[in-house]
Amino acid sequence: MKTTVLKTAFLVGFIVLLSGSFQKAEACDWCNNQFFVELHTTRSGTLVSDELLRAVKAQGDFETYAATSRLRERVEGMQTENAALAAAPVTPPLAAPAASQTRGAAQASGIFPSDHPFIDIINRDNSLETPATSYIPQDADVVPDARITITLQEGEVYLGNGVMYSGFTVDGSIPGPTHVVQEGDIVEFTVVNNGQIPHGASIHAAYTQTSKYLGQIPAGQSRTMLFQVNTPGVFLYHCAPGGHAIPMHIIYGQYGMMIVEPKQKFRLEEELGRGPDIVLNISQHEYYANGKDAVTGQGNPMYTAFNGKLFRYVEEPIMAQPGDYVRVNFLNIGPNLVSTFHLVGIIWDYAYWQGHPANIFQGGQSVLAGPSDSWTIEFRVPPDEGAYTMLSHAVGSTDRGAIGLLIAKESAERTQVDGRGPVHTTEELAEFRERSRRTISPFAPGTEDVDVPVRFDENTDEVIVRIIGNSYYPKIIDIKPGTTVTFINEDVFTYLSGEFSGLHNAVAIGGPERFVSPLLTHAESWSFTFTEVGEYTYMCTPHPYMRGIIRVSEIEGDGFFASAGFGIAGMLIALLSILIAFMALRRKPAQA
Repeated sequence: MKTTVLKTAFLVGFIVLLSGSFQKAEACDWCNNQFFVELHTTRSGTLVSDELLRAVKAQGDFETYAATSRLRERVEGMQTENAALAAAPVTPPLAAPAASQTRGAAQASGIFPSDHPFIDIINRDNSLETPATSYIPQDADVVPDARITITLQEGEVYLGNGVMYSGFTVDGSIPGPTHVVQEGDIVEFTVVNNGQIPHGASIHAAYTQTSKYLGQIPAGQSRTMLFQVNTPGVFLYHCAPGGHAIPMHIIYGQYGMMIVEPKQKFRLEEELGRGPDIVLNISQHEYYANGKDAVTGQGNPMYTAFNGKLFRYVEEPIMAQPGDYVRVNFLNIGPNLVSTFHLVGIIWDYAYWQGHPANIFQGGQSVLAGPSDSWTIEFRVPPDEGAYTMLSHAVGSTDRGAIGLLIAKESAERTQVDGRGPVHTTEELAEFRERSRRTISPFAPGTEDVDVPVRFDENTDEVIVRIIGNSYYPKIIDIKPGTTVTFINEDVFTYLSGEFSGLHNAVAIGGPERFVSPLLTHAESWSFTFTEVGEYTYMCTPHPYMRGIIRVSEIEGDGFFASAGFGIAGMLIALLSILIAFMALRRKPAQA
């Protein structure tokens, strides 16, 4: 059994090595299926097996994995050691909805069939004062009021200040586009996966099941669902492939804002008798340089930003005129930090929690927003020209990039802010990459000023690399030949449904020797002793974007790594320094 696992994992790593490209390192469901078998075989009777099988059964996934992985015989009888492995089942794309009539037709047109299994609940909800949920049968005979398509993939963006970021994007940007619909709209939402791993979507504006329709979309495929937006507000949408991968894909950058504009007018609009002069859709969010910083404590981001770029609205100030009516739709995406959004010199006229006109607050200097919290804020620019600083008064975020300026000037050409991150052409990104000083990535080595190689001296025979937040930590290590490296999986959330479970391994894709660890769940470890000098690159088979580097270098007699620039020259310099110091001491006058 163990031999088969190692052979198969080695084959996967070798294929990736031959491909020579991250874009070709496509993920598959082999690891999920293999781990499911291990729970019944080599791991049977362990705490991990008992707990995870209960979780799988509770979620109704047991039969799915046992049958669709084509491993039933191995699970039940452990007789067919070489059974074929296959990907998890793929839900076919939804057919385009047929024609219907008017905006918000779901409740009015009687689209729910009388024999619907939950018709009593549907009738009850439609009779309440509070809005109905967003549920619509996916084969409903309606024409959507709004059609939204987002495209998810892995990629790079430019953060400003000479920094590139390698992560996940929505339509090529971080955050993705802001989508605006009207209260009561029937929405057709399509997710296209142009990446190399499974992606998906969670839509906070949808008061209904979304994961069964938009979760775990395989690479190269798309899914569509229908829902009705009956609750107004400012909402988050984000990638949600399922299971362990949901927080990871949010951390990596796949998110955006969705606004459901209310039928009821906001208070300042009623008082002024007109709409706002300026609408600012502002998201605050974070960038991480490694998985450990992203998932421990309250998060330790390397940078924060408003709408994708560091100090974006200092470089490109928001322009207004004295007396302007300004509406801000503010969303704290997080995924970890709390924000206290504030404009220096402004007191809110009105603020609405979650962007709902019924949740009204009057006055105030800031709004308090945890991750996924949102506000709609209204104020008037005072009749005085000048700059008004926009920031989070949790000022650590401000120092790391979340700051901007609103400048009032009588002749200003007003700025409208749509909320999307900067979008660059392939040529522009190539130029940014060429001219940038730094690259960060939460899951792979960035430039060495960020992912500083950890060097171990001649007295170190054992080294630990921890796997946490879908990242190796440290990402780069320098060791001597004969050093044993132990990989320990610190990711806690291990569950089968989703992009992949929180399973990890380490597979060599470059270097003098080949190594392949088994799949590791939480607190499991595996060790390998490196004997050959050279640079080893390795990856995680379930998560091929995870990368690490191990450099094995001979150590000279002076105790330093030869590869670090020390050697004969270094020894000569050291000996010369000692000789000079010795001669200086010889010439020092004797003390009385």
